[in-house]
Amino acid sequence: MFLRSIMFVGTCSDAGKSIINTAFCRIFKQDGYHPAPFKAQNMSLNSFSTPDGLEIGRAQAVQAEACSIAPESDMNPVLLKPTNDQNSQVVVNGKPVGNMSAKAYFMSDNKAGLFNEAYAAYERLRARYNPIVLEGAGSISELNLRERDITNMRMALRTDAATYLVADIDRGGVFGSVYGSIALLSEEEKRQMKGIIINKFRGDSSLFDEGRRLLHELTGIPVVGVIPYFRDIYIEEEDSVSLETKHAKAESGKINVAIVLLKRMSNFTDFNVLERDERFHAYYTNNTDEIRKADIIILPGTKNTISDLQNIRANGIAEAIIRAHKDGKKVIGICGGYQMLGALIEDPDQIEGDIPAIPGLGILPLVTVMEPEKVTRQRQFNFRDYPETCQGYEIHMGRTLLLDGATASPLNRLPDGQADGYLLSDKCWGTYLHGILDNNIVLNDLATGLTQASPKTFDYAEFKEQQYDKLARHVRACVDMDYIYSTLKTK
Repeated sequence: MFLRSIMFVGTCSDAGKSIINTAFCRIFKQDGYHPAPFKAQNMSLNSFSTPDGLEIGRAQAVQAEACSIAPESDMNPVLLKPTNDQNSQVVVNGKPVGNMSAKAYFMSDNKAGLFNEAYAAYERLRARYNPIVLEGAGSISELNLRERDITNMRMALRTDAATYLVADIDRGGVFGSVYGSIALLSEEEKRQMKGIIINKFRGDSSLFDEGRRLLHELTGIPVVGVIPYFRDIYIEEEDSVSLETKHAKAESGKINVAIVLLKRMSNFTDFNVLERDERFHAYYTNNTDEIRKADIIILPGTKNTISDLQNIRANGIAEAIIRAHKDGKKVIGICGGYQMLGALIEDPDQIEGDIPAIPGLGILPLVTVMEPEKVTRQRQFNFRDYPETCQGYEIHMGRTLLLDGATASPLNRLPDGQADGYLLSDKCWGTYLHGILDNNIVLNDLATGLTQASPKTFDYAEFKEQQYDKLARHVRACVDMDYIYSTLKTK
């Protein structure tokens, strides 16, 4: 049966739209449909390279994984990647088209061109998948942006999606946020709204039965589910705001991995696997004492390498990393962190700002030159001298070269004969490849010399599959699926 599209919008940011969307992607797949995710516009530094070398938000790649389909740029046709507090790189249909200030992007016009591009992407998906599971962005109640919105109710109306409002009860004020969000909609938009989902409820959800009745009376829209708060289901987070809850300290008895908390950190999902492997204790920090206590220090990716390099010099982190390297700790750089470990970063075209060149940390004998063209591609590779084929992906700007007179020492070998990264020693290397730690051979190599435990096999892909199924069971048990399916019947 061909289903109408479904859309999840929110009363606020971080209400749980992405997680609910992911759950329904897996639910529809389990029920025999062929779903696909769609988010017209995403703002995130967490991105992913599709098989054809295009860039989308990581959340839509996760949702595609929940659907058991390959991610593609049509699932997230507009991606904004903040480069600083005022500007973002704009990615359209998987390719960067330039940088814009927030004011220029959000206030210049009604975004008719981008809206039409996004809708065309939706139509291409709609022709091949059933149903399309749409996700809104932030709050649906931003009246000052309504005419320029390409993601929320404007898209709901254009696609005629059965729309569900997700509210976060954990932060408080759920009655005001739900009632206000719906009251501020136009009559046409209200008719598009089919249900309310209360998310992150702590305790016995039957205690909210009276709340369900009151919200229905106040809004005329039924509450179709109350989703309990969970801590035992692990789905990749969309944004780095979640890292605020992961600030931690070194612990005894495990391999302590300090991931340097950068202001413009990107692709922090590179390190999710460390949280699942019992040998490691991974924590995010910009505290020099906690870096000194770590066994392994990782410099992660960043949307602005030069700016973040300036920041870690100013706050003492750079010096702590150099000292840790001299003390024999393992020091790893990924993407922007790999660039920082080199001797020099040049930006002749001022892609990242007005600084033409800046010294790196000087640990690896490399020079990086920033270039306008962004590299986005998935990669197979062989790590060091191991025969196993590994998987990863690149998303970066810049080309990294050896210093004059330095000896080549590639970390990874690629099938086409090219090389990636630099291997200084068993205790220090850098790479452009995101997702490198998702490979068992790399994790075991990382643990070598730091634990007596035998090398282990942790199938991260299978683990994620189990979590999608677990999430689907959790959400399915708490919502009125019969009602939801009734709203998806095509006319």
